[in-house]
Parts: sequence; structure tokens; C-alpha cells
Amino acid sequence: ACFITNFFTTSNFSLRKPVMVGYDPESKHGPLTSTEVAISGSASGLVTRVIISPMDVLKIRFQLQVEAITAKNPQSKYHGILQATWRIFTEEGVQAFWKGHIPAQLLSVGYGAVQFVSFEGLTKFVHIATSFNTRDPAVHFVCGGLAACSATLAIQPLDTLRTRFAAQGEPKVYRNLRQAVVTMYKTEGPWSFYRGLTPTLIAVFPYAGLQFAFYNIFQKVYVYMIPPAETSTGNFKNLVCGSCAGIISKTCTYPLDLFKKRLQVGGFEQARSAFGEVRTYKGFTDCAWSILREEGFVGFFKGLSPSMLKAAFSTGLTFFWYEFFCSTFRSLKISGTVEKKQE
Repeated sequence: ACFITNFFTTSNFSLRKPVMVGYDPESKHGPLTSTEVAISGSASGLVTRVIISPMDVLKIRFQLQVEAITAKNPQSKYHGILQATWRIFTEEGVQAFWKGHIPAQLLSVGYGAVQFVSFEGLTKFVHIATSFNTRDPAVHFVCGGLAACSATLAIQPLDTLRTRFAAQGEPKVYRNLRQAVVTMYKTEGPWSFYRGLTPTLIAVFPYAGLQFAFYNIFQKVYVYMIPPAETSTGNFKNLVCGSCAGIISKTCTYPLDLFKKRLQVGGFEQARSAFGEVRTYKGFTDCAWSILREEGFVGFFKGLSPSMLKAAFSTGLTFFWYEFFCSTFRSLKISGTVEKKQE
């Protein structure tokens, strides 16, 4: 009973100061260990992925459709979010919204762990090696971008597998994860797992950097507008700030994400034939120029609506759960300290 009482009374659920991700030299209880950060990041990615998978499938389907996403074009398979949702459901069943979920979960768990461990480590390095303030949005932008690049290099093969599973229609080209890995390796070579890596790295640095920077900014704005003494909605604050940061960062970097998806399904045309026209691109520049020439400037933003919806939920929930699990670890430490003193 004493442990439970101490857990809730010392928890960050009722925040008295703007606690954010990143190294905090003013923390009274010291930083979390790398293992605790990795667990928090992995758990955050796991829970978030289960919730946002349907939006991810919609986004990928829209991004890969060459035809205009409008009901005015009779050749367009998908016209909008509601129409696409209903069509996927009637043609492929509810399980289609979780296509590629296993590689996607491995991706989320691995990405979350590497990204947050790298971010916490980089911000700590900035504090030790430079005179910059580790709580500054500019520092979070740079450290967030670098952390995301390191995570991307680690999980890019899983991202490519996830994209292919989500993109294939019926009949399926890949029945399971093992068959997909073996087939891609034998028919396309090991580099097929890194298709789209260049636009991915170009896109992920500003995208993640803006996420961390705007999350930092919105946290400070939120606390300024609603003083902590007047509210106990710490977790709600993290959700709102993360969602706003996700929408802004996704909108700014969206075309690069579309290029990545188009390049990742190169050599996968057979499975895409059921969805309409297919294209093969020679590289990043050819992909961008071909889309501009054939689909116009609006082609760079195909799937933006479900992508923004996904970004709001994904980023908001990622920061929400990460802060939640970190707060839990801190509370457990504090509770253990209090119990020892009482003994």
C-alpha cells in the first residue's frame, strides 16, 4: 500500500514543470539508464503501431496510386479516405488494415529504442561538450534529426518489407515474412532492402528534427498558457503537443516520404497491377521529375490527408507513451528511495 501511494504521489502525471524528452541537467533524480530509455521507446512504438496501422495502410495506398485521387477519374481505384476504407474492407477484409503488421511492429520497436536512446545520448553529449542549452528547440532539432537517421539505418530493411506487404493486393506475392526476405534477396539482391534509402535519410532528418523541436516549443507554450499549478493534465499535454508537432513536421517533409514509398516498391510491379498503373523509377531525381511531369505538383502530396491524420496520432501517441513509460520508471525509482528512507 505504501508503494502504491508513493508511486502516484511522486509521479509526473501531475506535472509541476515542463518535463520533456532529452537530457535534463537540472533533474533532481538523475537521467534514466539507456536500458530504461530503450524499453520506454520500444514500448511506445509497439503500442502506437497497433493503433495507427490502418491509417498507415491508407497512406501507402494513396501514395502509390499513379492516377489522381478523385472520383472524377474513372480509372482511380481510391477517391478519398472513406471510400478507400470501405473498398479495402469489402475487397480484402478487416485484416488488410494490418497488412505487414509483423515487420511494422519490429520496425516500430527497433526504431523507438534506437531513436530515443540516441536522442538522450546526443543531448547529454551537447551538455557535456558544448555551451549550448540542451533544452533549446534548435538543439532538439539537430539531435532529433541525427537520432532519427541512426534509427533509420538500423531498421530500413524492415521498413521496405512493411511497405511491400501493405502495398500488395490479391493474389499476394508474399505469403509471409520469411518468403518475402528470401524472394527479395534472390531476385533483387541485398540492396533491395535499402531501396529509397537516400530520400528516406533526406526526409527523416528534417521530419524528426521538426518533431522534436516543435514538441519542445509546444510544451513551453502549453505551460505558459496553462500554468502547471492550475492543471494536472500532464499526459494530455504531451498528446496535444506531440500531435501538433507531427502535423507540422509531416506537412513540411511530405513529398520526400512519397518519393521513398514509390522507390521502395520498385521491382514489385506484379503485386501493384491490381491497383492501377505502375511506374518504375531509375532513382530519386527520376522519381521526382516523373511525378511532376505525369501527375503535376499535386502528385507530390497524394495521401496527405490520411498521412496528416496518421502523423497527428502517431507522433502524439509516441511522445505520450514515451513520457508515460519514462515517468513510470522515474516514479518507481522515487518510490523505492522513499521506502528505503522510511525503513
